Amino acid sequence: MGETDQVLASYMAEIEERQTFVDGIFKAAAGKDLSDEQLELVNDQKKQMEKVNAKIEPLLEMRRISGDSAKRVAEIARYMSDRPGPPPEVEYRSAGEYILDFVRSSTGSEEAKSRLTTYNRAAAHQTTADNPGLLPSPILGPVLNFIDAARPVVNALGARQLPTGSFSRPKITQHTAVAAQSAEKAELVSQKMTISKLAVTPATIGGYLNISRQDLDWSQPGILDIVINDLAAQYAIKTEATAVQAFYAGGTAGTVTIPASPTADNVAAAFWGAAAQVYAGTHGQGRLLAAASPDVLGILGGLFAPVNPVDSQSTGFNAVSFGQGAMGSIGGIPVYVTSGFAAAKSLMVLSSASAEVYEDRIGALQVVEPSVLGLQVAWAGVFAALITEATGIIKVTVT
Repeated sequence: MGETDQVLASYMAEIEERQTFVDGIFKAAAGKDLSDEQLELVNDQKKQMEKVNAKIEPLLEMRRISGDSAKRVAEIARYMSDRPGPPPEVEYRSAGEYILDFVRSSTGSEEAKSRLTTYNRAAAHQTTADNPGLLPSPILGPVLNFIDAARPVVNALGARQLPTGSFSRPKITQHTAVAAQSAEKAELVSQKMTISKLAVTPATIGGYLNISRQDLDWSQPGILDIVINDLAAQYAIKTEATAVQAFYAGGTAGTVTIPASPTADNVAAAFWGAAAQVYAGTHGQGRLLAAASPDVLGILGGLFAPVNPVDSQSTGFNAVSFGQGAMGSIGGIPVYVTSGFAAAKSLMVLSSASAEVYEDRIGALQVVEPSVLGLQVAWAGVFAALITEATGIIKVTVT
């Protein structure tokens, strides 16, 4: 493979890698509208792919010219085919044939002498070990990256735009009251309304890296996009974990338990029991959803077959699509698998009215550092998770 072909292969690998990344974003969205963060990532990938395509065009033209030249050389070679070539190789089928040629050469046969000379010529054998400097070390893309940057719980709740700095959310802690009049002309019951504040203190989450000019210029595929995409993925993982762990720690330890070696009926009963407790805390506000650590779905998924789930509590779970995000439902409650939990066997059922997330995504930042020929890149955002009603988040015990 020539140098031009290697560069073309690296560009095609880069395009394939970017397309794989975009496919992963749409897979994480699970058919829903992309978030602002996801849309920006898709647009960034599109712009970079257009740049790579612009680099490919002149190389393809050069490759076409080279191919035409090779055909022309082959045509010329056909007209020169009558020129004498190197002597053919000689192979004796037996020792007797060799001795016969030896005798003939000693009696003056030039043909036998030529065959013996060719056969006995000591040829040097050239192998790849003799010319390591001419052998390239190919890099086959895309870059392997085993990471899931989906934010199933954050996306399910929907991140709201974060206002400037700390803020508060008003919450009614005491309602007005009504009651039956005790007697005609008797005074009605009266109770004031109390509205308190829920303080929200956002945290800035981010990371940065300084990349050398040489690494930027020489790496194939380009290291800059790989680093920025990885920083964005790490930010997504951290914000998901921040929200999930805050909701789980501040939620209510319910009386619902899934026993060891459960049946499908045990699991369905636990989900219905948790839903009843959530309703008691939120009075039907919001929509129900369940968040589970991956090992919990590993325990429960096999109880609900994905084929012909007639008269069952679930439409079934399919192991082939196992990952973060909505995996199915139990008792009509969608089950979101997330790696954001800090501990194994974690499961909670909550109402979207009892938990909120806020975000002001800064995104990618870059600054040149001339003194060391470097480019400093960062990805950051301001994020906050708020529990509006702790009794609307029920922790389910998985034994």
